[in-house]
Amino acid sequence: KMIFKNAIQLLSLIASSVVTANKVSLHRVPNHEFFQNLREFAKHVEAVEAEAKLKGCEVTKTSNMIKVSCKKDALTDSEGSISDSSDSIVIKNFMNSQYYGVVEIGTPAKEFRVIYDTGSANLWVPKEGCSNCGKRIVGKKAKYDSSDSSTYEENGDDFMITYGSGAVSGVWSYDTVNLGDVEVTKQPFAEVQDAGGLGFGYTIGHFDGILGLAFPGISIDGTTTVLENAQLQNAITEPVFSFYLGDNSDGELTFGGYDSSKFEGELTWIDVLEPTYWLIPVDTINVGKELLAERTSAVVDSGTSLMTGPSKKVKKYAAAVGAKPNPAGQYFLDCKDTRSMPDLVFGINGDEYTLEGKDIIIDAGNGQCLLAIMAMDMPPPNPQWILGDVFMRKYYTVFDFGNERVGFAKSL
Repeated sequence: KMIFKNAIQLLSLIASSVVTANKVSLHRVPNHEFFQNLREFAKHVEAVEAEAKLKGCEVTKTSNMIKVSCKKDALTDSEGSISDSSDSIVIKNFMNSQYYGVVEIGTPAKEFRVIYDTGSANLWVPKEGCSNCGKRIVGKKAKYDSSDSSTYEENGDDFMITYGSGAVSGVWSYDTVNLGDVEVTKQPFAEVQDAGGLGFGYTIGHFDGILGLAFPGISIDGTTTVLENAQLQNAITEPVFSFYLGDNSDGELTFGGYDSSKFEGELTWIDVLEPTYWLIPVDTINVGKELLAERTSAVVDSGTSLMTGPSKKVKKYAAAVGAKPNPAGQYFLDCKDTRSMPDLVFGINGDEYTLEGKDIIIDAGNGQCLLAIMAMDMPPPNPQWILGDVFMRKYYTVFDFGNERVGFAKSL
């Protein structure tokens, strides 16, 4: 069985390097807009916290959210972060992303900006009349209208998915989906009726919906994913896709193979622990020569701008580099101090993947830099770390869902 698997992997590697692959441009949100969003979210958190205390409500802070408990109807919020009908109010995580791409749905095709997300498995976009789906001026979203598409087919089953930042709900439908030159027909996707669970982060985000690229094992209701259908319909030549994330520039998502002109050296492959998330084993994490964590795991997640880790570990790392937290949970430090930052080194499958100080900070302006790692506590057996866009910028990443493995090489 192992010999057979290795033979298949070798054939896949050879084929993937020579096929004519299909590419989707990934647009990078400029740093100043990204940080404007972070600042607006931090102000939103502070405003809600102040209002809660003024009304005599109890405020409890955890590593990745603020919980406000008060009498029913004590607070209301137009962005959906506060529920009018609940005694327990949660401000959701900011579902931020610096990269988004275009997907086309329907006939004639309509464009939607989506986060191509390896941390989930389904496609959803807001439908016409969706609640909590942006404003007319701020955060305006493209909306799907089934009456405009000649290839729409009704399903009507209920849809609901919960992300780290909250839940969205709607109904399942079928239509033609185009990812660059990859066309998939009769693709199940969700028309979202309410995105209130994503709160203020969705309102100010540069995306309309999500296109999940994780394994079918986490697909909601066992629905056939876009990648599955693309393979079944022979729309892609190989069950492989690859991310190149530009540093202060746009990126590129390749379906059906990878682009060897975007990285140096050879790809190093790591088998996933299970075909759900793109979850890989991590042997060690070091700050300089000091051990930070060992015998752990991480999800390689294109839908997370920063990296995340357990709050105690992140706090220890932040203290080591002199970074201080803000109300929304991000850590900042003086940019001049980044030159002396120790490397953050991930030991994975016998190889070392090094993030230097310049790799793990984002210039926020006015001499301040964002430490591109946030605290997020996930109870075992959930993965403890998320390797988001910060890691994937440094290392070109190939996702081979045919062989259930991830490949890394240093980006050019």
